[in-house]
Parts: sequence; structure tokens; C-alpha cells
Amino acid sequence: MTFPPNTLPGSPWQRAAGLTGDVLTSTDGWAVCAQGHRHWGRAGAAGLLIHRDGAEGPELLLQHRARWSHHGGTWGTPGGALHDGEAPDVGALREVCEELGLTAGDLVLGVHSVDDHGGWAYTTVLARPARPIEAADLRLDGESDGVAWVPVARLGEVELHPGLAASLGRLRPLLDGHAHE
Repeated sequence: MTFPPNTLPGSPWQRAAGLTGDVLTSTDGWAVCAQGHRHWGRAGAAGLLIHRDGAEGPELLLQHRARWSHHGGTWGTPGGALHDGEAPDVGALREVCEELGLTAGDLVLGVHSVDDHGGWAYTTVLARPARPIEAADLRLDGESDGVAWVPVARLGEVELHPGLAASLGRLRPLLDGHAHE
């Protein structure tokens, strides 16, 4: 049996990442949906919409995407490409751990919202902090230039990732319905 580079069981990369056993084949790469749009993640993608109650109403924990990334310079949810067969909530948690250093114990997962483009989908998983989370305390990887709690009432003041901006009409009622859980 042959394995792709850096996925051999017990490889230095795998040990450094704290993984054991077989590593899922990467699904990083571009996909084209039935609408003709290009999306990152050949098996779809998922992210966490982390929200809390703030002084000005609901606040969202958004990452400022690194300039080199797809839609760089915009503000969006931490997330990314799903692995083949990976459940969206599992993939979203993996991505938020990689990008912000948060773990499953830091968050309480809520409802899912799927933006299905035909052949490709982005799943937004709503989540609330299980403990106080301050943006300044998070560990950022190279995919983010920053992270901040942004009041929903002030989302118009930042340049949003186009996918998040297009989904707000569908996500906003979910936030309103779960604001005080």
C-alpha cells in the first residue's frame, strides 16, 4: 500500500501533530459548483459562527482573513475544507482549533445551516463560548491577520467575506432564536 507524502502512519508530520493511525487524504483544492462558482474544499467546507451576548446585542467572533488567502482581507467565520467523509461539525471544530487554538471544550455547538450550491456546500455551525473567550487571547495561525468580536449591529462597518455576507439573511434568525441559550 502506498501513502501520499506526509500521511504515512507514524511520519514526523503526524507525530508532530499528535496524530496516530491513518491520516485522511487531503481534500484541499478547488471545486466548481453547479452554479459555476469556484470554492475551496473538494468535499465542501464548514465553519463556526461563534456568537455571544454583548453590550450592543449579539456579537460574532470573526477572523480577518490573511491577504494571501481566498477573499483575503475580508472578515469571516473560522473554517475551511472538509476532509472526505468528515462531518461538518467535526471539520469546523478542527478548523477553529487550527486557526484560533480553540477546542471542543471551549464551545457549545448549536444548529447547522447549509448553503448548498449543488455539488458543493458550506455548513455554518453556530456555537457559543463555554467559557469567557477574549479575541486577544487566541492563538492565530498564518491564515488570519486578526480576530475580533464584532457586534451584529456593526457588521456593515467591516468588509465581510462574500459567503458570510450572502448568508446573513439565513443566519440572522438563527442567531436571534438562540441568543440567550
